[in-house]
Amino acid sequence: MDNYFNYYTEIEQHFCRRRGTLLTVSTLDWALMTTWKEAGIPLEAVLRGIDEAFEKYERRPSKTQKINGLAWCAQAVLTAAEEMKEAAVGAQPEKANAEPGLQYEEIASYFASNAEKLRQVKAGAPVTLVAEECAVTLTDLASTLATTKILRLEDLERRLTVMEEKLLAALTMTTPENELFALRTEADREIAPYRNKMPGVQIEQLQKQFIHKRLFEKAKIPRLSLFYL
Repeated sequence: MDNYFNYYTEIEQHFCRRRGTLLTVSTLDWALMTTWKEAGIPLEAVLRGIDEAFEKYERRPSKTQKINGLAWCAQAVLTAAEEMKEAAVGAQPEKANAEPGLQYEEIASYFASNAEKLRQVKAGAPVTLVAEECAVTLTDLASTLATTKILRLEDLERRLTVMEEKLLAALTMTTPENELFALRTEADREIAPYRNKMPGVQIEQLQKQFIHKRLFEKAKIPRLSLFYL
């Protein structure tokens, strides 16, 4: 899958370059990138949408508001994705195996590093137990990579997604209700300026991803997806 491992960094760098700043993207921006990734929106569509949003903004006679977040580009990204989808009818399917330049050692090291971080998690018994189970799985996967001849990124990503879902469920169950409420309020506040630029389903996904990221950060739990490699 083209650009499999640099989906986030390519978007972040492109957006910051168009914005003309060295500042990194926000939690809301990262949550939005995750919703795009999970929706299967190609990197090319995201970059094209960002360009279109900035070009439209630059054509405006009055620029009282600045493009401060990726959410400004949400509608343009969805439009670009639809256009690419229509143009790709009849195209050859993407290869499921690893790219030629993909290094097995790099993935194994990534798994081993995350396994070590998970073993250091101290966030209450239920979370710690799940973190330890995930650490064992990651260690086993790292060992398996040493002998695997064909690497299916999709299969690995599914395993990682299941582990993240288990960790998130444990965190949600053990986090006090008032803290979850505060996170939801923060997410709603961050999303508010962009509600008219995104469909309801995407807003709901964005809220969930925002809270997901915040909970993981607080518990010092690493994101496991290969997109964070």
